[in-house]
Amino acid sequence: KGSIKRDVFPLRLIIRDNMRVKNSIKNTTAAIVSNILTILIGLVAQAVFIKILGTEYLGINGLFTNIISMLGIVELGIGSAIVYNLYKPIANRDYETIKSLMNFYKKSYHIIALVVFIIGISIIPFLGYFIGKVTIDININLVYILFIIDIVCSYLLTYKRSLLYADQKNYIINIIHMIYLVTLNISQLLLLYITKNYYLYLGIKIILRIIENVVITIIVNKKYSYLKEKNIKKLDKKIEKDIFQKVKALFFHKIGSFIVLGTDNLIISRYLGIITVGLYSNYYMIINALNTLFSQAITALTPSVGNLLVEKKTKKNFEVFRKVRFINFWIATFTSVALLIIMNSFITFWIGEACLLSNLVLITLVINFFMTMMRNSYSTFKEAAGIFHEDRYVPIIESFVNIVASIILLKYFGLAGVFMGTIISGLILWCYSYPKFVYKKLFCRSYLSYIKETISYIILFILILIISYKISNIYTFYNIWVQLLYNIIVSLIIPNIILLIIFYKNDNLKYYYRLFKKLVKKS
Repeated sequence: KGSIKRDVFPLRLIIRDNMRVKNSIKNTTAAIVSNILTILIGLVAQAVFIKILGTEYLGINGLFTNIISMLGIVELGIGSAIVYNLYKPIANRDYETIKSLMNFYKKSYHIIALVVFIIGISIIPFLGYFIGKVTIDININLVYILFIIDIVCSYLLTYKRSLLYADQKNYIINIIHMIYLVTLNISQLLLLYITKNYYLYLGIKIILRIIENVVITIIVNKKYSYLKEKNIKKLDKKIEKDIFQKVKALFFHKIGSFIVLGTDNLIISRYLGIITVGLYSNYYMIINALNTLFSQAITALTPSVGNLLVEKKTKKNFEVFRKVRFINFWIATFTSVALLIIMNSFITFWIGEACLLSNLVLITLVINFFMTMMRNSYSTFKEAAGIFHEDRYVPIIESFVNIVASIILLKYFGLAGVFMGTIISGLILWCYSYPKFVYKKLFCRSYLSYIKETISYIILFILILIISYKISNIYTFYNIWVQLLYNIIVSLIIPNIILLIIFYKNDNLKYYYRLFKKLVKKS
């Protein structure tokens, strides 16, 4: 009997590992396919939007999106805290705890929806401070109210998708979201083309958002039928205490994230004007699309990582982290090089040369993009481990540095200075938060090993960026189609060849090669 028990336990671990890999592959594939389609449709939609309504409408759209993201602070990170607390009961099939958590989540989000609505409405008298002079004939207050209704509707119905996420089934969410985005963009384009009415353009988004959340709710109720049971116990005090502790910490993270990532348009609008916001929105759309596409490929692993960290095996956890960080670096380097080489020719091809920003702005955006992308591997493990309370004050310091540095540097470098401020503030995470709370706390690794590994990746990135950029400038063409094609070929081939030459003997690359071969055989 003893030998049977000893044999069964490792077998269970093997099954768990295989399930993690399968779920990670499903989630990553769904995220990539969903986002590629989103990017393609989004590019067409943005071009049509500019052609029909113009850059000023685009600037207003971008500015209100930023203000609405600010209201997301009210969520306080309850979603992340509850998802973290769902990992263990899902692994143990503790349905009573899951029901209690989801009921708590529902009540919390209803309160949040009400608070967001009240705060959102109270901001209306101050909109003119950020927008300044508007030359288009539009009711700014009505447009803003439509944005508020959209976010309130999302809070009322969205909470059940967290169970799919925690259960490593986020590929279901991605598939439904993909259908939503396709339907939304087609509907919006048709409405714009037929009516040229911006209010209808925003109104259809609200309707389809509600439909998307209703569909996800129906799927979750069917898949987890025990959620419909009425005998729901009060949430365990220990779990409730843990949630509130994490929520207090996540409040600081929410504020910090918004100020660092969400105030750019507010600063640009205030100091450089709403038209500059519109021009930057084109670059932001492409950068954000790539960031979302490849970040989701990494963050799709969070539920699997959370499931892994429950086992508390430091050496194994660090090996998984090294593999995740390696592929994260490869993706971040390749996409950053592609952005630098392709962006200007693509913007010219897509919406015209008049919409180009300076090379200094582009270089700053690329460096900022690389830093943001490289955060994914660290934040995936940090979030999966529930490390929110320990570094709760870091985002506040980061956000303060970001605002001050952005406004000061804006005076010397213009638009590029805003993003230089973001880069400087991000160094706080790289120099303090990640080594202390990920490397030291999770993996018991030394600061010296963190410094060596991080600097080696940064040096490699800079070298690959410079070499690829120099090669891309060898030939220039007057025909924009030919130039764009040439830039695409260079950005696809050069950085990846250099990475292959550097890492061809690396264990992490060999691991992904073996994984790729397995997938090919199965298909």
